[in-house]
Formats: sequence, structure tokens, C-alpha cells
Amino acid sequence: MAVTTNSISAKHTLTVLVKHNLNTFSRIIGIFSGKGFELDSVTFAAEAEPGMARITITTHGDEHTVEQINKHLHNVVDVHKVTNLTHKKCIERELAIVKVSTAKAGRPEIMLIAQAFKAKVIDITNDKLALEVTGNTDKVDAMIAVMKPYGITEMSRTGSVALKREFQGAVNIN
Repeated sequence: MAVTTNSISAKHTLTVLVKHNLNTFSRIIGIFSGKGFELDSVTFAAEAEPGMARITITTHGDEHTVEQINKHLHNVVDVHKVTNLTHKKCIERELAIVKVSTAKAGRPEIMLIAQAFKAKVIDITNDKLALEVTGNTDKVDAMIAVMKPYGITEMSRTGSVALKREFQGAVNIN
């Protein structure tokens, strides 16, 4: 039996350019809760153009589900543009702040691991280190997984932010 790509649930990244107001943001979140669409992460921030904002949404679903989400987003009054970045070259980043206990292992070992992930030490106490890591979701997930055995005491993540990549060459900058 052949499986079509329409039935495969995959991660999708959408950016939505909107008029900057919380009512629009509320209506967009309402689409996901009201229709039962899966919402992995959402970010909302001011855009370069005054009075505008960009919402970055990551979701899981098949192509049909994402088409339905796209149609619903276009029906929101203050939505100016919806871009599905899933199959486009894009720049996507996430930020995480992770507090790690230094009681079980030596601080130097944790700092070496942080250095391997290009994470920054942003706070330090006698028994904890706070690390900042940025990158794609896989990189952030990997650092968190490596730090878990040391004892993550607190963590906060932003969710993805993304823009279409303008440069179409073969450069891979992380």
C-alpha cells in the first residue's frame, strides 16, 4: 500500500505578517484551539515596519491540514500575508535558557559541553550555571538532551522565529 505525502504528519513553519494588535493574535490562536489544529510554538513580535508584527507558528500536520490553517489565517481581518516556509530555504532560530546543576559534575565539564554547542554562560552561582543557546530546534533539543543527566533545574524556550532566506547559495551558517 502506497502512502501519499498528504497523509504524513510533518513539522511546518508559517510566518504571518499582521497589523500589530493583540486582538489579531488572539483570533489566530483561537483558530488553532477552535479547529483542533496542533500548535507546537508561536512567537509574536514587532516587525521593522511600524504598526506591523510578525507571528511565527510551528505546527504538525499533513499538507491538507496546513492548507486549511493557511485558509483560516487569510480570513483574519488584520492578516496581511501568510508564508509557508516549510519547503523554502529559510533562516530559523530558537533561543533557550537552561539552568544546570553543577553539584553532580564539575563545572569545567559542563562549560566544555556548552562551548561545543556555542552556548553562552549568562549566570553563575555556587551550584548552578545558566546557559543561553541559540540555533535551530534540533541544536537546542540536542544540548538539552546532553545536559539532562547533569540536572536541569529550570528551562525556558522561545519557540521558533523564521524568515525566508534571500541568499540562495550553498552557504550553511549556524
